Amino acid sequence: MYYMPMLSHIDKNGDAKMVDISEKDNTERVAIASGFIELNEETIHLVKIGNLKKGDVLTVAKIAAIQAAKKTSSLIPLCHNINLNGIDIKFKIDKNENKIYCQSTISCSGSTGVEMEALTAVSVALLTIYDMCKASDKYMRISGIKLIEKHGGKSGAWIAKN
Repeated sequence: MYYMPMLSHIDKNGDAKMVDISEKDNTERVAIASGFIELNEETIHLVKIGNLKKGDVLTVAKIAAIQAAKKTSSLIPLCHNINLNGIDIKFKIDKNENKIYCQSTISCSGSTGVEMEALTAVSVALLTIYDMCKASDKYMRISGIKLIEKHGGKSGAWIAKN
C-alpha cells in the first residue's frame, strides 16, 4: 500500500491553505540554494569582460536575486511574508564547462524558514542572466536549482547529500 504523507499546505478537505505559524518559535534560520546556467563560450567571455549591450550582467542579476528574495511571498502563493536579515548572492564563472554558477544564502530571525527565498533568488538570478544574454546565445540552459542546506527551526540543520 502506498503511504501518502500529510502535506502542510492542504487542509482535511484537500483544499490549499496557508500554514499557521503563530505557535512556532522564532529562531535564527538560514537557507543556501544553488543552480547554474550553461552558455556558449563566446557569451561567457562577453559576460566576463562586461561587453553585453544590456550592461553588467552579474551585477544586474545580483540585484534581481535580492529583489526576488524580498518578494517571494508575492510570487509563491502560500509563502509567508518574512523579514529577511541577510541576502548574499555569489556567482562563479566556469570557463571550462561554460557555466555560471549562482549561490544564494538567505537568513532571518523568525518562525518559518527561508528555503523558498533562497531558491527564488537563484532562479531569478539565472533568469536575469538568460534575459540579458539571449541576443548572444539562443541555446542557454538553466539547470540544477536546488536547496543545499538549511539551519534553524524545530527540524534543525539539513544538508544535501550531493
